[in-house]
Amino acid sequence: MTDAVRVRDMVVADCEAVAEVRVHGWRFAYEGLIPAWYLAAMTVEADAETRRKHFAQDSTRAVNLVAERGGSVVGWACYGPCRDGQAPTGAAELYALYARPDQLSTGVGRALMAEAVSRATAEGYGAMRLWVLKDNARARRFYERAGFAPDGAEEPWHVAGTTVPEVRCTRRLTP
Repeated sequence: MTDAVRVRDMVVADCEAVAEVRVHGWRFAYEGLIPAWYLAAMTVEADAETRRKHFAQDSTRAVNLVAERGGSVVGWACYGPCRDGQAPTGAAELYALYARPDQLSTGVGRALMAEAVSRATAEGYGAMRLWVLKDNARARRFYERAGFAPDGAEEPWHVAGTTVPEVRCTRRLTP
C-alpha cells in the first residue's frame, strides 16, 4: 500500500461506505465466534440505514472517524463517553474500530486509533476503555500493541442466541 491513510470526521454521506466496512469487518473478525447465519444475514443496506439513524439522532456525543486511502473509505472508528454503569466515569470508550479486511495490517487501524486517542486526550479524558470478544485474538493483539490492557472486567455478550464473553481493556491517556 503506497497511498497514505487520511483520517477525517465522518459525514452522513459516508454511511454506506462505513456500513460496508462494518459488515465485512464483522464477517471477517467474528467468523467462528458468532453464528455464521447471523453474519450472513447482515446487509450493507440495513446497516447503512442504521448508521444514518444513529448519525442523525446521536445523543451520546459520539465522534465518528473514517480512514480514507486513495479517496475511498477503508476504515471507521467511533468513540465517546464511557457507557459502563450509570455514573460518568471520566473515561472515553472506543465503541467501534473496523478496517476493510483487505486493509488489515496496512496502517488503517493504527491511524484510526491514533486519531481517536489524540482527540479523546485533547477532550480531557483520562483513560479510554473498550470491550473486545475474549476469543478474538487478532483484535486483542492489536489493542495490546496500542497500549490497552485487560482491567479485570468481563461480561457476557448475547448475540444471535449465543453468549460470547467480552473483556474490557483500558489505556491511560496523558496530555
